[in-house]
Amino acid sequence: MEGLHPLHPLPLLPSLLLRFYPRFSDAAITRMISSASRLEELIIYCPFFVSSLQSWLSLRSQTLRILELRMDPNMDSDDKPETRNALDCIGLVKGLEVLKLWGVSMTKSPNWGDFMKLHTLEIVGAALNDDALSAALKACPNLTDLALLGCDGVESVVIETESLERCRLDFLGPGASLIIRSPRIRVLDVQGFSWIRVDKNHRLERLSIGKNSGRVYRVDIGRLAVLEYLCIRGIQWAWNAIESLLRCASEVKHLIMKIEFCGDYDALQPFPEIDLVEFFNGHQKLRSFEIHGAMFAALCQKNSLKNLDWRFNIPCLEEVLVTVRSPLNAEQKLNTLESLVKYSEKLRKLVIRISGMKGVHDAADAFFEEICRLQIMNRRIVYIE
Repeated sequence: MEGLHPLHPLPLLPSLLLRFYPRFSDAAITRMISSASRLEELIIYCPFFVSSLQSWLSLRSQTLRILELRMDPNMDSDDKPETRNALDCIGLVKGLEVLKLWGVSMTKSPNWGDFMKLHTLEIVGAALNDDALSAALKACPNLTDLALLGCDGVESVVIETESLERCRLDFLGPGASLIIRSPRIRVLDVQGFSWIRVDKNHRLERLSIGKNSGRVYRVDIGRLAVLEYLCIRGIQWAWNAIESLLRCASEVKHLIMKIEFCGDYDALQPFPEIDLVEFFNGHQKLRSFEIHGAMFAALCQKNSLKNLDWRFNIPCLEEVLVTVRSPLNAEQKLNTLESLVKYSEKLRKLVIRISGMKGVHDAADAFFEEICRLQIMNRRIVYIE
């Protein structure tokens, strides 16, 4: 509401956005909301009191469809003691379709009733607990889009929303468990979970799983028959979790693998050997492929190419990005890169990214020279970063 005086009449205003600066007083916001006879969208980023929010929502509870709030952690400090849960008053707006909350504290279960029309729920930077999150999700039985980003405080997340199609979850902490029972889900992007289970009755087309700290112990998803995109990343995954996920994703078209180590416990372990022929025979529809450091090294073990013959073919692969971080086993890595060029009949681009390799001894220099030679011989396909 830049340049608009708080007393300006707003009878036809469908949307009201109040930014953090300049600071609006609660009284000024009340006058603006009161002046808008049919307010459908309310976005408030500036500080306010809970008692004021309750009066605003009461005024426009019949028309509001979209509500987005940045919640100050100290917003209750000057309110009356009986204002116990800052989020309860949101339940006044039964016709909400989109709800976005930033910086909330949801350690008590919100008393919302049911939001039957709500299709999009986004909560960012929230302090949660298991019961409060469960209560919030149960209040939104018809969600199609759910995003819980930068949240903390839960041990177990259970999502049982039949209509859910797109879900983004980013949780902090040592590692919670996740269970999803949503048969219509098509897009799932999760970060921060150690145990993940998605009921086998799903329609996943895009799946991304990451863990920046700690370990991923288990992923139980079932066959990914219509999956087109898969991204797995993190510091440490149990090998069984990687292996089962890749086996289930045999139909995937776009695959990204960026995991540093495997191992089930505290000890960081290298990856076991990945047979190149078996891998690509098991992923015949792969069109783009990105593999990072240690996982690429596992694909380049001395036995990986033993089954190569004239019948082997990578039929659909078009783009490859390989990150190389060490000159160890340089000959096997070069053989693998050459095999990708030779056996991928549709390959248009192979990018070799040199990352963190210290050129302090002859092995690194010789390895880089060989990579340059490969690029010169295949200059229309091979690129070096």
